Amino acid sequence: MLSAIDHVGVAVSDIDAALAFYRDALGMALVHRETVSDQGVDAALLDVGDGHVELLAPLGPETPVGRYLTRRGPGLHHVAYRVGDIEAALSSLRGAGLRLIDEQPRTGIRNSRVA
Repeated sequence: MLSAIDHVGVAVSDIDAALAFYRDALGMALVHRETVSDQGVDAALLDVGDGHVELLAPLGPETPVGRYLTRRGPGLHHVAYRVGDIEAALSSLRGAGLRLIDEQPRTGIRNSRVA
């Protein structure tokens, strides 16, 4: 079902400082940056090999990433896997009893997640 790691999401409190490290110090190319208001984040996607690192900075303390940072601090937020058929993967995960955070696939910088 899983074919590769697509990206690793990293929660950060200051996206510009994080970009200075990942882009400037580590040499990762910034391929996309956007504010995703409905998810409450400023997000940046950087290339690393065949995959990506996604930096996520909260737009406020009451957003999901804001609450995550309060509880756990900066660091690994999620790992996103590539699949050949997202609908089949979600159905299989539901059937295995996993609780899905998103019942439908998302489009854009982030996709469906499993809790």
